[in-house]
Amino acid sequence: MSTPTLMKKLLIAVAALLPMLASCETERHTELRKDPKVMPEIPKDVKTETATLAGGCYWCLEAAYRQLDGVYQVTSGFMGGQVKNPTYEQVCEGNTGHAEVVQIVFDPKKITYERLLAWFWDLHDPTTLNRQGNDIGTQYRSAIFTHSEEQKKIAQASMKAASELFENPIVTEIADASEFYTAPDEHQDYYFQNKEKNSYCRWVIEPKLKKLKLDH
Repeated sequence: MSTPTLMKKLLIAVAALLPMLASCETERHTELRKDPKVMPEIPKDVKTETATLAGGCYWCLEAAYRQLDGVYQVTSGFMGGQVKNPTYEQVCEGNTGHAEVVQIVFDPKKITYERLLAWFWDLHDPTTLNRQGNDIGTQYRSAIFTHSEEQKKIAQASMKAASELFENPIVTEIADASEFYTAPDEHQDYYFQNKEKNSYCRWVIEPKLKKLKLDH
């Protein structure tokens, strides 16, 4: 095949993708809240659901999910281990079996579980086992802890679809949600409280937020 012919086919392929990419960007934009720094209260008439996700350091996930319209609470903590009431220091040692997670309380009529998972695949690399960048250990593993059979089916379908987006196989664990342990108070809303004074916030979290056009 000649170079001009190959280039023409590539241009046609890119042109075909543009409407899809534009649609995704529009959908993302409409999912964002106007003020990501203040979490709204849950209206009395809203029936919420809970999602629990692990994708490396929980500070990264929390900074993103708290910006989505329909999300009312994002709490950093630990799940999936065998030690009761683990401390942050114990989890960091990697011996308790827990993963760093964010537990998300959301209104499924405003933002679906499927959309939360779509953000999940974009927010971390699900193809690296027990690692996200320089954060290494089982506590940084990629995992979806499901709270119902419906969530499990959606997670499995979402992971299958997401596998087309990555060159390497996805290693994300899908498991039933177990007891959730809240991280220390100073770890909650960590990015927005510490971004001016913490280098991890500036060099690791901020670039992710910028890439996804989120408030940073």
